[in-house]
Amino acid sequence: MKCKSSLCHTRWDCKYYVVWIPKYRDKVLFGKLRMLFGEVSHELAHQRESEILEGHLCRDHVHMLIAIPPKYSVAQVVGFIKGKSTIRITREVQDRAREFVGQNFWARGCFVSTVGRDDQVIRKYIRNQEETDKRLDQLKFPI
Repeated sequence: MKCKSSLCHTRWDCKYYVVWIPKYRDKVLFGKLRMLFGEVSHELAHQRESEILEGHLCRDHVHMLIAIPPKYSVAQVVGFIKGKSTIRITREVQDRAREFVGQNFWARGCFVSTVGRDDQVIRKYIRNQEETDKRLDQLKFPI
């Protein structure tokens, strides 16, 4: 088994597929916020010695493939990214949108699934998620 990462006495290859939503599943993840979150999430993941391998922001949810060392729980890292990104979003976008109120930007909880050796399947799914959402929206709301 090939391990890509290591700590002092540990070799590891722990990848997780994570999805979470904004509060009330509002469709707010676009424009300046989209660009800001991409930059901020990578920065915050590195602070927890984690790496975002693949990610995509849809208008109402976040998809992420993230490698997290075994010394951190998934809940710790995802909670850290959600909490600190909320602070940055509030500071940088608050002038334009008053609904970003501190702790209330992201909904509580998230979906997490472990990823084995077939991480390429998850990467492809994340990349194609926006196209799938657009097709589903067209079926629901014919123009």
